[in-house]
Amino acid sequence: MEFNLRKADANDAPAIAKVQVDSWRTTYHGIIEEDYLENLKYEDREKIWTRAIEENPIFLLEDGSGEVVGFAIGGPERSGEYVGYDGELYAIYLYESAQRNGGGRQLVGAVAADLLERGFEKMVISVLEDNPACGFYEKLGGHKIGKEETAIGNTVHVELVYGFDDLKVLS
Repeated sequence: MEFNLRKADANDAPAIAKVQVDSWRTTYHGIIEEDYLENLKYEDREKIWTRAIEENPIFLLEDGSGEVVGFAIGGPERSGEYVGYDGELYAIYLYESAQRNGGGRQLVGAVAADLLERGFEKMVISVLEDNPACGFYEKLGGHKIGKEETAIGNTVHVELVYGFDDLKVLS
Protein backbone atom coordinates (compact mmCIF):
# COMPACT_ATOMS: atom_id res chain seq x y z
CA MET A 1 0.00 0.00 0.00
CA GLU A 2 1.35 3.44 -0.95
CA PHE A 3 1.14 6.24 1.57
CA ASN A 4 1.80 9.94 1.40
CA LEU A 5 3.34 11.67 4.41
CA ARG A 6 2.84 15.36 5.16
CA LYS A 7 2.72 17.82 8.05
CA ALA A 8 -0.68 18.75 9.42
CA ASP A 9 -2.12 22.23 9.57
CA ALA A 10 -5.06 23.59 11.58
CA ASN A 11 -7.54 22.37 8.93
CA ASP A 12 -6.50 18.77 9.64
CA ALA A 13 -7.70 18.67 13.27
CA PRO A 14 -11.05 16.98 12.38
CA ALA A 15 -9.31 14.18 10.43
CA ILE A 16 -6.77 13.69 13.24
CA ALA A 17 -9.57 13.49 15.82
CA LYS A 18 -11.43 10.94 13.72
CA VAL A 19 -8.34 8.71 13.35
CA GLN A 20 -7.67 8.88 17.09
CA VAL A 21 -11.21 8.08 18.21
CA ASP A 22 -11.80 5.36 15.62
CA SER A 23 -8.43 3.70 16.21
CA TRP A 24 -8.92 3.78 20.00
CA ARG A 25 -12.24 1.98 19.51
CA THR A 26 -10.62 -0.82 17.51
CA THR A 27 -7.20 -1.07 19.19
CA TYR A 28 -8.46 -0.84 22.76
CA HIS A 29 -11.63 -2.92 22.36
CA GLY A 30 -11.53 -5.42 25.24
CA ILE A 31 -8.70 -3.49 26.94
CA ILE A 32 -10.40 -0.22 27.90
CA GLU A 33 -13.97 -0.08 29.21
CA GLU A 34 -16.50 -0.06 26.37
CA ASP A 35 -18.40 2.82 28.01
CA TYR A 36 -15.29 4.97 27.87
CA LEU A 37 -14.63 4.12 24.21
CA GLU A 38 -18.26 4.70 23.20
CA ASN A 39 -18.25 8.12 24.86
CA LEU A 40 -15.19 9.45 23.04
CA LYS A 41 -16.26 12.43 20.98
CA TYR A 42 -14.66 13.70 17.78
CA GLU A 43 -15.40 17.31 18.80
CA ASP A 44 -13.54 16.99 22.12
CA ARG A 45 -10.49 15.47 20.44
CA GLU A 46 -10.61 18.06 17.66
CA LYS A 47 -10.12 20.87 20.20
CA ILE A 48 -7.12 19.06 21.69
CA TRP A 49 -5.51 18.48 18.29
CA THR A 50 -6.15 22.06 17.13
CA ARG A 51 -3.99 23.22 20.06
CA ALA A 52 -1.40 20.44 19.63
CA ILE A 53 -0.76 21.35 15.99
CA GLU A 54 0.47 24.76 17.17
CA GLU A 55 2.94 23.21 19.66
CA ASN A 56 4.67 20.39 17.74
CA PRO A 57 4.57 19.10 14.17
CA ILE A 58 1.98 16.41 13.53
CA PHE A 59 2.74 14.07 10.65
CA LEU A 60 -0.18 12.70 8.65
CA LEU A 61 -0.32 9.47 6.71
CA GLU A 62 -2.64 9.59 3.71
CA ASP A 63 -3.76 6.72 1.54
CA GLY A 64 -3.79 6.88 -2.27
CA SER A 65 -7.09 8.76 -2.28
CA GLY A 66 -5.82 11.47 0.08
CA GLU A 67 -7.72 10.24 3.13
CA VAL A 68 -5.88 10.67 6.45
CA VAL A 69 -5.39 7.12 7.77
CA GLY A 70 -2.84 7.78 10.52
CA PHE A 71 -0.82 10.40 12.35
CA ALA A 72 2.02 10.81 14.82
CA ILE A 73 3.38 13.60 17.00
CA GLY A 74 6.47 13.99 19.13
CA GLY A 75 8.37 16.59 21.10
CA PRO A 76 10.36 17.08 24.28
CA GLU A 77 10.15 14.25 26.84
CA ARG A 78 7.53 15.36 29.36
CA SER A 79 8.09 13.39 32.56
CA GLY A 80 11.74 14.14 33.28
CA GLU A 81 11.99 10.63 34.73
CA TYR A 82 14.04 8.98 31.99
CA VAL A 83 17.55 10.41 32.22
CA GLY A 84 19.23 10.69 28.84
CA TYR A 85 15.97 10.50 26.90
CA ASP A 86 15.19 13.99 25.70
CA GLY A 87 12.49 13.31 23.10
CA GLU A 88 9.14 11.57 23.16
CA LEU A 89 6.78 10.05 20.64
CA TYR A 90 3.57 11.40 22.19
CA ALA A 91 1.07 9.63 20.00
CA ILE A 92 0.81 7.46 16.93
CA TYR A 93 -2.51 6.19 15.63
CA LEU A 94 -3.45 4.40 12.45
CA TYR A 95 -6.60 2.82 11.15
CA GLU A 96 -6.43 -0.97 11.19
CA SER A 97 -6.52 -0.92 7.40
CA ALA A 98 -3.25 1.07 7.35
CA GLN A 99 -1.43 -1.13 9.86
CA ARG A 100 1.15 -3.74 8.86
CA ASN A 101 1.80 -1.93 5.59
CA GLY A 102 4.77 0.24 6.56
CA GLY A 103 2.70 3.28 7.49
CA GLY A 104 3.53 3.10 11.20
CA ARG A 105 7.21 2.81 10.39
CA GLN A 106 6.96 5.89 8.14
CA LEU A 107 5.28 7.88 10.90
CA VAL A 108 7.84 6.89 13.55
CA GLY A 109 10.59 7.77 11.07
CA ALA A 110 9.09 11.21 10.41
CA VAL A 111 8.85 12.00 14.13
CA ALA A 112 12.39 10.69 14.73
CA ALA A 113 13.77 12.83 11.87
CA ASP A 114 11.93 15.89 13.20
CA LEU A 115 13.25 15.30 16.73
CA LEU A 116 16.80 14.94 15.38
CA GLU A 117 16.42 18.15 13.40
CA ARG A 118 15.30 19.90 16.60
CA GLY A 119 18.39 18.65 18.50
CA PHE A 120 16.99 15.61 20.31
CA GLU A 121 18.99 12.37 20.42
CA LYS A 122 16.85 9.70 22.11
CA MET A 123 13.15 9.20 22.67
CA VAL A 124 10.61 7.33 24.72
CA ILE A 125 7.06 6.21 24.09
CA SER A 126 4.53 5.00 26.66
CA VAL A 127 2.30 2.17 25.47
CA LEU A 128 -0.49 0.34 27.25
CA GLU A 129 0.90 -3.04 28.26
CA ASP A 130 -2.03 -4.83 26.62
CA ASN A 131 -1.68 -2.91 23.34
CA PRO A 132 -0.86 -5.31 20.50
CA ALA A 133 1.52 -2.65 19.10
CA CYS A 134 4.14 -3.39 21.79
CA GLY A 135 5.76 -5.86 19.41
CA PHE A 136 5.95 -3.13 16.74
CA TYR A 137 8.00 -0.89 19.03
CA GLU A 138 10.28 -3.78 19.96
CA LYS A 139 10.87 -4.60 16.27
CA LEU A 140 11.87 -0.96 15.73
CA GLY A 141 14.52 -1.32 18.44
CA GLY A 142 12.67 0.01 21.44
CA HIS A 143 13.53 -1.56 24.77
CA LYS A 144 11.58 -1.40 28.02
CA ILE A 145 13.00 1.20 30.37
CA GLY A 146 10.06 1.67 32.72
CA LYS A 147 6.50 1.00 33.78
CA GLU A 148 3.86 3.50 34.76
CA GLU A 149 0.24 3.42 35.80
CA THR A 150 -2.40 5.52 34.14
CA ALA A 151 -6.12 5.86 34.83
CA ILE A 152 -8.42 5.62 31.83
CA GLY A 153 -12.07 5.78 32.71
CA ASN A 154 -12.54 3.94 36.01
CA THR A 155 -9.63 1.55 35.51
CA VAL A 156 -5.92 1.83 36.20
CA HIS A 157 -3.81 0.44 33.36
CA VAL A 158 -0.12 -0.36 33.14
CA GLU A 159 1.91 1.44 30.50
CA LEU A 160 5.28 0.19 29.35
CA VAL A 161 7.85 2.85 28.56
CA TYR A 162 10.07 2.01 25.60
CA GLY A 163 13.36 3.78 25.01
CA PHE A 164 14.93 4.34 21.63
CA ASP A 165 18.64 5.05 21.97
CA ASP A 166 19.45 6.25 18.46
CA LEU A 167 16.97 8.33 16.52
CA LYS A 168 19.21 8.18 13.42
CA VAL A 169 18.33 4.48 13.06
CA LEU A 170 14.63 5.36 12.90
CA SER A 171 14.73 8.45 10.70
